[in-house]
Amino acid sequence: MSTAPPASSPLSPPAPPRPRLDGEKPRLAADPVVRSLGVLIFVNATGNGLFLAVSTIWFTRGLGYSTGRVGLALTLAGLCGVLAAYPAGRAADRYGARRVLAVLHVFQAAAMAGFAFAGTYPAFILLACAVTAGSRANAAVRSTLYAHSLPAATRTPALGLLRAVNNAGIGAGAALGAGVTAFGHHGAYQAAILANALTFLLALLPLRAVPTAPPITEKPVTDRPGGSRHPGDFGPTTRRPGALRDRPYLAVTALNAIVNMLYVVLEVALPLWLVGHTSAPAPLVGVLLVLNTVLVVALQVRASRGVSELPAAAQAFRLGGLLTALACVTAAAAAHRAPAVATVILLTAVLLLTLGEVTSQAGSWTLGYALAPDHAQGAYQGVFQTGISVTQALGPVVVTALVLPHGTAGWLALGAVFGAAALALPPTARRAARHRPAC
Repeated sequence: MSTAPPASSPLSPPAPPRPRLDGEKPRLAADPVVRSLGVLIFVNATGNGLFLAVSTIWFTRGLGYSTGRVGLALTLAGLCGVLAAYPAGRAADRYGARRVLAVLHVFQAAAMAGFAFAGTYPAFILLACAVTAGSRANAAVRSTLYAHSLPAATRTPALGLLRAVNNAGIGAGAALGAGVTAFGHHGAYQAAILANALTFLLALLPLRAVPTAPPITEKPVTDRPGGSRHPGDFGPTTRRPGALRDRPYLAVTALNAIVNMLYVVLEVALPLWLVGHTSAPAPLVGVLLVLNTVLVVALQVRASRGVSELPAAAQAFRLGGLLTALACVTAAAAAHRAPAVATVILLTAVLLLTLGEVTSQAGSWTLGYALAPDHAQGAYQGVFQTGISVTQALGPVVVTALVLPHGTAGWLALGAVFGAAALALPPTARRAARHRPAC
């Protein structure tokens, strides 16, 4: 594990003392690093929640673009996002995660602010691509920052806490967005877009307090007997295959990406299924999303406990994937039911989906970090995030073209895919652990 830079570094403050692990459960919420990261995430997530609540209405009514043109722009933007994570992770390895993240926040603020004044469709497409690429790059670099600033023994529980904070921020932002949409004034929508842009800049303040490792430019060889080193251990002749050629890690990344499509199920498949194929009331769509948000806030920390080692992480991921598969089977049963019955079934499906989400995510975090070499966490996190970006870009097409048109059979097939990925993960992770590159 890379450590924080020494106190003399001009880029990073001294690393705070780590929580004790000998017999006393660390109080993660009291850790200065976790607090700083929590403030950063809450500020940014509040802006994101605000944007999610107003963006569709602003794009269609404020800027005047049809839903088809907005959909095309967002599809192209999703493809741009696929290409952004890996180079951003490599940059974090080379220049330092905190420095790269600060640059990304400024870039994202500028791109987001442009949405308030996107007067032409080509400009709108370019801005959508910039915002999405920035978001995916941000995810890779932030993951690298976590690797450098949070100790491995408490990283997964800390990420559980931070994810709960993230969902709370999105909920707060969405509530603000509901007020904007109720007011409905053109200027209010513009102000909301600009407020989201401002949150990227405000998040730079807590980022300054987060320690990070210095850039790593050389990879030591530590696989000699006793871990000994000598000057010849450094240099191009000692390099291991990079993240893009680490096939066991790529296999884990692919399985993780498949299970991460559960977010597409929640945000796209279930709402369309509810409205078009069940008799449940349409307002239930909002209730299902709120239920998911509340449950993640309530359950993610608990689900992340005891998942800091690879065997436990693989088991958690498998359980989460199987719960997600069961949620698909449950959702399929909502068709051709009375409204009250369909409502209960869909609420149950979201409960199962959320349990699968918090459990699989806890396992995913440990897998993504523990199977990567410490000297190249940025590149490996970039690969891991690229897999997620692919499912986010292609997932909506998959569920709308291959799942929903086939009704119950489509849902059962999707559940089978989730289940197969969940069951394949533990042996794949064991193989990746055996072939993990030297640190």
